[in-house]
Amino acid sequence: MFENLQDRLGSILNGLTGRGALSEADVSAALREVRRALLEADVALDVVRSFTDRVREKAVGAEILKSIKPGQMVVKIVHDELIEMLGGEGVGIDLHAAAPVVVMMVGLQGSGKTTTTAKIAHRLSTREKKKVLMASLDTRRPAAQEQLRQLGAQASIDTLPVISGQSPTDIAARAVQAAKLGGHDVVILDTAGRTHIDEPLMVEMADIKKRSNPHEILLVADSLTGQDAVNLARNFDDRVGITGLVLTRMDGDGRGGAALSMRAVTGKPIKLIGVGEKMSELEEFHPRRIADRILGMGDIVSLVERAAENIDAEKAAAMAAKMAKGKFDLDDLADQLRQMQKMGGMGGIMGMMPGMSGMKDKMAAAGLDDRLFGRQIAIIQSMTKAERANPDLLKHSRKKRIAAGSGTDAAAINKLLKMHRQMADMMKMMGGKGKGGMMKQMMGGLAGKMGLGGLGGMGGGMPDLSNIDPKQLEALQKQAEAAGLGKPGGGMPGLGGLPGGLPGLGGAKLPGLGGGFSGLPGLPKKK
Repeated sequence: MFENLQDRLGSILNGLTGRGALSEADVSAALREVRRALLEADVALDVVRSFTDRVREKAVGAEILKSIKPGQMVVKIVHDELIEMLGGEGVGIDLHAAAPVVVMMVGLQGSGKTTTTAKIAHRLSTREKKKVLMASLDTRRPAAQEQLRQLGAQASIDTLPVISGQSPTDIAARAVQAAKLGGHDVVILDTAGRTHIDEPLMVEMADIKKRSNPHEILLVADSLTGQDAVNLARNFDDRVGITGLVLTRMDGDGRGGAALSMRAVTGKPIKLIGVGEKMSELEEFHPRRIADRILGMGDIVSLVERAAENIDAEKAAAMAAKMAKGKFDLDDLADQLRQMQKMGGMGGIMGMMPGMSGMKDKMAAAGLDDRLFGRQIAIIQSMTKAERANPDLLKHSRKKRIAAGSGTDAAAINKLLKMHRQMADMMKMMGGKGKGGMMKQMMGGLAGKMGLGGLGGMGGGMPDLSNIDPKQLEALQKQAEAAGLGKPGGGMPGLGGLPGGLPGLGGAKLPGLGGGFSGLPGLPKKK
């Protein structure tokens, strides 16, 4: 969502960091460009004015202009003010009230209220082990109540049985009563929406609020609607009194202005963001992490959290044991590719790595997208069990059969096999004996240079990321930034000074891909 803004701000601020001394005129010229970039990203005018005024006030002080690195100081000020504009600290759903805690969902029709209701219920039940009851108060939209019931069945969440003819306020009262009798911790009320704000809608919301006494009133807004979403938030807050915002479709290609404006305009925190269609694709909103992404500093903490959620611990342990023996077959390669898809694909991972956000365009130009992973998995799935375990069996006739089964050709299969051989060789090196193998030594050295040895964990000093609590993750992020990981375009420490490089891979290359992108099937070779 923030890609255009990220590109614009990145180029403006890189222009400042490359300069020795800065004059007031330099700062003013850069801020004019920042102002234009924010307005083009659909940020509200009064929010942009306030933002640039605060930055200018801090950026033209003597301590900045006489600083050793004035450009980097301006970047820091922009970063800090961006965090402030987005709300400072992240705020989650407040469940500190007598059970059942009532959460009321409001918003316009089509903003994704019903789906978001199910996602929140799924999140609370899986992450916080809460017993949740969902109730649909939408008696107008055809099959709205049935939609929520099906989502509940899909996610194994209780839903209030439908009684035809009841008014929304009566359903709300019945839901609260049913939650008390059923021993539920949370009851989520999915209210009706309209295509636009009108008086009957507001009266209905006020009546539901009166009858159910909600602890949280969350406004669900489509982040693609731009400034209209800001006006919507203001109106709902004036009439009903919202406690927080949930932005949907943050994975879309909108300009991101609504997300930047709504917190500043309403003063209400953005609590959650929808980043996809699946039940699990709902994330907490962390202002610092979003600001880091916008300024191209990456988001290591979110990447680690996503990895901890998606990587199967048992499979990872089995893989580590195989690596230690130097074994790596095509089933293992397919597992690796599926895990990358779950974590948001190559683009999603790159966007969260410090200094790597600019790589996404280069990857797209080279034809490296997530469809490529799908084709690779299709090739592997078209093989027999014996062929996957022993690729040496693959002669010409077998390759013809696999190509027909996967809709590819022999050349793509050969490239996949070459990539597998390279990765298998690398795994043998990493699983070698002596001090826990090359991989453990490499990760331990990287951890030492980042100053992360004190977090404890896997041998060699690299922390076991799956067992770190959120506060430790935030500490990890800050230590990484202090070590130079979080600087725009600054590269990662201990990696041979390579801008955005990966360990030991000689620049912007990926492991086992034949010295760059050309090792992947379906991509042209270097000339």
